Amino acid sequence: MPLVFIHDAAIDDFVATLLIEAMPQFDLKGVIIANADCVPQPGIEVASRVNQFMGKPDLPLGLSKARGWNPFPWPYRDDCIRLGAIPILAPFQPNVPTPPPSGDDLLAEMLAAAIETGTPLTILLTTGFTPLTEVLSARPELAQGIGQIAWMGGALEVKGNLDPATTDPAVANPHAEWNVFWDPFAADEALASLSEIAVFPLDITDTAAVTPALMATLQAQGAEHSFSQFAYEAYGLVSDEPFYDMWNVTSTVWLDAPELYSAPRRTPLQVVQWGFEQGWLQSAPTSGRPAHNVYLSFADQPGFYDYVTTRLARSA
Repeated sequence: MPLVFIHDAAIDDFVATLLIEAMPQFDLKGVIIANADCVPQPGIEVASRVNQFMGKPDLPLGLSKARGWNPFPWPYRDDCIRLGAIPILAPFQPNVPTPPPSGDDLLAEMLAAAIETGTPLTILLTTGFTPLTEVLSARPELAQGIGQIAWMGGALEVKGNLDPATTDPAVANPHAEWNVFWDPFAADEALASLSEIAVFPLDITDTAAVTPALMATLQAQGAEHSFSQFAYEAYGLVSDEPFYDMWNVTSTVWLDAPELYSAPRRTPLQVVQWGFEQGWLQSAPTSGRPAHNVYLSFADQPGFYDYVTTRLARSA
């Protein structure tokens, strides 16, 4: 199945990329970077180097022109720069032209190809919805090319992740999650107009921590498997940060192993768009909005960790 990965060059996104490469039923057709939780030029350059590391130097890359409403804090965004300095990536140089290719054109081309071939495109989205909604706003007919969408975003029955220490307390409400808060208008638009979105909020990702046991397994496997060594070095940059979870890996693993997840709550969703609670993802009244599958917990949490380490026990 063809798949496009739309992300914002966070550390967890690149571990997710390796997991996609280990899923034989998916054909990763391209990667689109959003200028959200990253610095865009270093972010797309790291993506290029990761593609080379995987042995796919020609995998299409693009930079979305999407702009968010609430920018991520700079201390979060420089993780992609730190990732570029891990030893396992040292042999690889970026091959991204200046300016980078258009992620919007790349997504439109892939959706058009999906329609032409009758093969729906799976979209893995671990950033705000804006890179997708802007393309569909310009060419609504391309929505016919979308198959399933897996999206990491929101928080329903747990606290959000707007930290008053890094975000102005005047806007750091306790309910919003960053992928929604970045562009609450695009999130609400997508949830109101698109069908069959699999949603992975903080409710489930809060239980997918980067644990000492995970790090120990990756370190042990890294002696023989380069994917494990990459993940060990990448997560090593943030393993001492107690709030850092495998946010984007959670939505990625579901694509291949949905049996590890508890049955979803099927509900329409809406987003608070104005005021102090801006970016709060909520269940919506049933009239007029499609229902989405919201995954709130794992059915087999140890199995989730086993999946990650088993799939990463490979080399490029």
